[in-house]
Amino acid sequence: MASLQTLTKSFSGWVVFCCCCCLPLFLTSPLPPQGVGVASTTHHACRLKKTLFQPPYIRNRTYTLAKMGRVLDKDTDNRLIGQQLFVNIKENNRCYMMKRVVEIVVEDVLLTEAKEKYPLAKEGTEFLAFLTSEELRRCESSGQKEHIEKNLEEMKTKMEQLGENGKTKAIGELDLLFEYLENACTDAPKKGGNKKKN
Repeated sequence: MASLQTLTKSFSGWVVFCCCCCLPLFLTSPLPPQGVGVASTTHHACRLKKTLFQPPYIRNRTYTLAKMGRVLDKDTDNRLIGQQLFVNIKENNRCYMMKRVVEIVVEDVLLTEAKEKYPLAKEGTEFLAFLTSEELRRCESSGQKEHIEKNLEEMKTKMEQLGENGKTKAIGELDLLFEYLENACTDAPKKGGNKKKN
């Protein structure tokens, strides 16, 4: 019985010690900067497995479709997919940027006339839509978006100015889109992927 009383007194002593000494220290200690956990979660959400890009069937279909588009593309001076997309874009926002570019190409090009003109477009469209709506659904930009929105707007404006050929050009650059998405969103970028056709 004496030991139980001693234990109770000891426990009470620890409670008083923690309330008087430890709690004020805990309450006055600095908190981690806001958004630290969010940034790492966002970065993780903006990652794709390299294996998603490895099946040769999808890559071959996409590249064949791009060749078909290039044959019909009458404009060799302009480019929609290129390094200009990344001007003023931080490294950790490049995957988000490419997610948005893919969404535009899928919605404005591949799901419109392209599916009728290009029979090979179906698999590529489904693959790209799967990546953006499923695999990258939680991928968001970290920080301010004005440069991202500005670059996207410039790409969309250029595509609209080119008229029907703008959509043809987007089809002809699907191989570049595929490579830029892979390089921006996988942890182990493919060597030389971004150097092709700048």
